Amino acid sequence: MTTLHVINHSPFGDNRLNSCLRLLGADDALLLCGDAVYALRPGSEPLRKLQAAGLQGRLFALAEDLQARAIDSTLAQTVDYPAFVELSLHHDKVNSWL
Repeated sequence: MTTLHVINHSPFGDNRLNSCLRLLGADDALLLCGDAVYALRPGSEPLRKLQAAGLQGRLFALAEDLQARAIDSTLAQTVDYPAFVELSLHHDKVNSWL
């Protein structure tokens, strides 16, 4: 069973991202939105952890939120809202880290 994990809180304010990375299954995906896209800031510790997690093809970021925060990422695939819906439908479950 695959899960799309969705995080929208800053990685600098709590441990949601770290907890999520520990629980990610081999076929799970991670979508960063809202302030969670700050995890993709160059040189940051959260970015290092994302790079070490081996999420190639399974890490996504909402394009609107990247643009609003002036963040560019080559690590995460950018998606718009329709693609977010497609990701949700592609996975068996969606887990929002509230």
